[in-house]
Amino acid sequence: MNMAKMTNTKYGYVTPKEAEMDAHLDKWMKRRAKKHGAFSLEKKRGKQHAKDKKMPLS
Repeated sequence: MNMAKMTNTKYGYVTPKEAEMDAHLDKWMKRRAKKHGAFSLEKKRGKQHAKDKKMPLS
């Protein structure tokens, strides 16, 4: 039996190839989130939509 050397990562024990793929995916997701402004509150606070405004009770 030829066992691949297992590496302990934040996802558990994986083969070196799986660890490499996970690292690549993590980098890609971070780049995509940064590019598209995910988790950014500054962009969303700019304009308030009419449905979000409080109507006067008069």
